[in-house]
Amino acid sequence: MQPDVILFGPLDTVFGSEGPGGVLVIEYVLLALVLANFGTRLLAHRRHESQYEEGGAEEITRHPAHVASNVLLILTSFLYMTIAHHGGMVMSVLVLGAVITDFFEFESRKVEARRDIPLERPKGAIAAVVLLAMYAGYQALFWVIKGPWSAVI
Repeated sequence: MQPDVILFGPLDTVFGSEGPGGVLVIEYVLLALVLANFGTRLLAHRRHESQYEEGGAEEITRHPAHVASNVLLILTSFLYMTIAHHGGMVMSVLVLGAVITDFFEFESRKVEARRDIPLERPKGAIAAVVLLAMYAGYQALFWVIKGPWSAVI
């Protein structure tokens, strides 16, 4: 399914083309980025813990890989919105919600460090990304169960 309007030239052509299962390539890219975001989130939390142990609250900084992962997720979800409007809008809202939650979770880690209490996992951001992963998985992998699902429904 090629997009009706090409706004970004080669990007629309590549990401708007169909991959395995008749799914847009960008949906696979988004699923991969969401899963990579889980990994960078884990790296960032481990780094926050080690920074806290070494130097306290002033040493805690954002992890560059996680920031890059968030930026890529935002930009790709906005590109997806230009290719598939409904799925892109839902994905963009979920991505923005996860990034905003991540911003506040980082600030929470700083507050915990200032109060000298153990750093918690970023539970809210993890929940937001799990919801995002469920939707990205639905968009990219529904074709796997489409046959049996159609037989039931």
